Amino acid sequence: MKLALFAALFTTAAAFVTPSAERASVALQAERREFLSALAGAAALAAPMAANAVRDYDNVGYLGGSEIVDVNNANVRVYLKMPGLYPTVAGKIATNGPYKSVADLYNIPGLSGKEKELIKKYESRFTALEPSADYVIDRINNGLYR
Repeated sequence: MKLALFAALFTTAAAFVTPSAERASVALQAERREFLSALAGAAALAAPMAANAVRDYDNVGYLGGSEIVDVNNANVRVYLKMPGLYPTVAGKIATNGPYKSVADLYNIPGLSGKEKELIKKYESRFTALEPSADYVIDRINNGLYR
């Protein structure tokens, strides 16, 4: 990242440099060195800011890419992997969160005995991680349609 930023700044600065250094005066050469030095300093200051970016969600596997499903962040369609849960029970799980633990799933209002049995059947495949604003918003409708 630092190298790419420096290269872009250097290329831009090079457009202002005359092609023939032999024709340039000593004063102009000194001015160029000063300008390029300031440019390198600016690039060095800008680079640490880019290093703090979050590149990936650590728990992305629990959103549907593994056997374990995060009941607080996973989309309702993840429950298609578990026969009997989609769409009714999955919809209830997705709309009634967040949950502090997997045991909270049994406290969903309007859950029938049969639906509780289905949750019990797959309970070992659930986890309740901290809700992430990036994923909670798409739990019910992520815009994927058949």
